[in-house]
Amino acid sequence: MSAISETTSQRLTLGMLEDRYGFSLVPGFARDVTVTSLANDVESVTPGALFIPGGRIEKARVALAEQRGAYAMLLPTSMRNAIDDQQIPILFADPTPQQIGELAASIAGMPSESIAVFAVAGASNERLREDVDAIAQFLHMLGNPVGTLCKGDSQSLERFLDLTYPVDTFSVQRVLSVCVEDGVAAVIIALDDETLAAGSLESVGVDVIGYDGETRNTDVEQSLAQVCERYGCVLDDNTHVAVRTDETDMMAIQADLGTGPSRPLSLAIAMVLAAGIRKSSIRSALRVSRELN
Repeated sequence: MSAISETTSQRLTLGMLEDRYGFSLVPGFARDVTVTSLANDVESVTPGALFIPGGRIEKARVALAEQRGAYAMLLPTSMRNAIDDQQIPILFADPTPQQIGELAASIAGMPSESIAVFAVAGASNERLREDVDAIAQFLHMLGNPVGTLCKGDSQSLERFLDLTYPVDTFSVQRVLSVCVEDGVAAVIIALDDETLAAGSLESVGVDVIGYDGETRNTDVEQSLAQVCERYGCVLDDNTHVAVRTDETDMMAIQADLGTGPSRPLSLAIAMVLAAGIRKSSIRSALRVSRELN
């Protein structure tokens, strides 16, 4: 997916974009034009879209976007003199990844504000997939409807999502929006290059971020800072960092759920603890699951 549609009643006009981000609108009298979706490739353009190719493109592609029903385009400032026969309004700008993320999140209805976002990072992509699966299963065990964003295994509840990896900003916001619409309570995201494109998590607030590795706390902080800078995810005072501890390792070993190594379960326990779930609730869920198995 390389398009995101409006999911709220909020109107998004070209004038709002001009005022908010300082984009240059041509013609100026098109301020009241309303766009209902964003698209970053011509094939994803639908009637009402704001076409954002993200760089210089051929005039033939511009014409095709117009034919497919784009209401407006956001083109780089270097193309200002290259378009001499425009048929629809054009915003000329060189937006930052953060601005594109804000724009995508806005038209999607700010979905990350309506869902708990868990993210997991580490040195091994294979281990990350084990971690995502363990966290999803454990949150489900605790009664939470879950979604996942991980290469080859992205889901909203039981529905698999057909995505092109690595996913971009528009795709991430679309996935979060779909999860919110489906009633998902928490989504787990794998922070790796196979799953995510650089800057794809701009304007996505992360509630809990887990790190799967054998490093000291200072190294964990540095590693997470680098990961978050690459993908653009938002870490603030409300974000909790989780790592495995001797206690979570012991809880995972004692659980003996028979689902594989205890390491992914240990990290899952650490992350739900960081999210504020009480130990008594976790132990109870582990006990019930063990009895069922």
